This record gives sequence, C-alpha cells and structure tokens, in this order.
Amino acid sequence: MTDLIEVKTADLAGEALGWAVGKAEGLHVYLEPPGYNGVPWRVFARYRGEAIEHIKRYNPWEDWELGGPLIDKYNGSTQYHSGLASNVHYSGGPALSGIWCYGPTALTAFLRSLTFHKSGSIVKIPMNLHIQTTTLPPHRDL
Repeated sequence: MTDLIEVKTADLAGEALGWAVGKAEGLHVYLEPPGYNGVPWRVFARYRGEAIEHIKRYNPWEDWELGGPLIDKYNGSTQYHSGLASNVHYSGGPALSGIWCYGPTALTAFLRSLTFHKSGSIVKIPMNLHIQTTTLPPHRDL
C-alpha cells in the first residue's frame, strides 16, 4: 500500500475526492499508476459478485452515473450560488447531516459533504494523488 497523508475533507478534488468517497462508501478502491501520455494516478473500484468480478474507473465527482445515485441514496441536495468566488459555485450535502460543503460543481460539493459526514473533517488519502484546494469556507454546520 502506498503512504497515506491527511487532508481536509473540504479540500478534496479529483482523484483524491474519488478515493475518499469510495472509502467512505466501503468500496474496494485502489490506484492505477500513471500511464502513457501523462495520464496521472487514477482511482479504480473492484466490484465482486457471486460469480463475477469487474474493475471500473471510480470518478464520481465527474460521472453522474456514479455520483448522482449517491445524492438519491442520501436524500441529498445541491444549490447554485451566484455570489461565491469564481472557482466555487455550489454547496451541497446529505439530508439531516447538518453539514454543507462547497465546490466548483454540484457533484464535488455534495461528495465533499458526504465524505465529511461519513468520515470526518480530515481523511487519509494516498500521497500519490494530487490535491487541489479551495479558498472559500470549507463547510457550514446547519
């Protein structure tokens, strides 16, 4: 296993967010190393059934097929804010969690809040993953 580092949940983005969400959801996530043409480290999930096993890219922050059902599963919501900074326009969170996080997209905002709700304000992610941060308040307790 790769070395893990602690980061603020509200700062998660991209692959680091996918890793944290996968862990919070109890998935078997793992990293694929950089590939050709500068492809960076990527998060994948291993799904096992009774008779099959398959591996699929795990990118819920940009794939509504993965992230959208999580909003439904947790009765969550997102909201657009026109008055926030240019890189952060949305807030979101699971119902009754009392926590809303912000993000540049609706999925990112919701997934940050979901991870915060399930795993706390600090999470451990592989050191190999690139972290992007925001400059706005990370979350709001309701």
